[in-house]
Amino acid sequence: MREALDQWLFVYAAVGVTLVGTLVLVASSLLAMRRAEKRREESRRK
Repeated sequence: MREALDQWLFVYAAVGVTLVGTLVLVASSLLAMRRAEKRREESRRK
């Protein structure tokens, strides 16, 4: 019987957290960019 923890579980968890974090960062940056472009266009129309 093996009682040691499998290190690959931690590797998979770290990769998963990194991917989710990267996706959240990209999505929030994209939304912020769209909001900024919309504000810029509205200020040009005035």
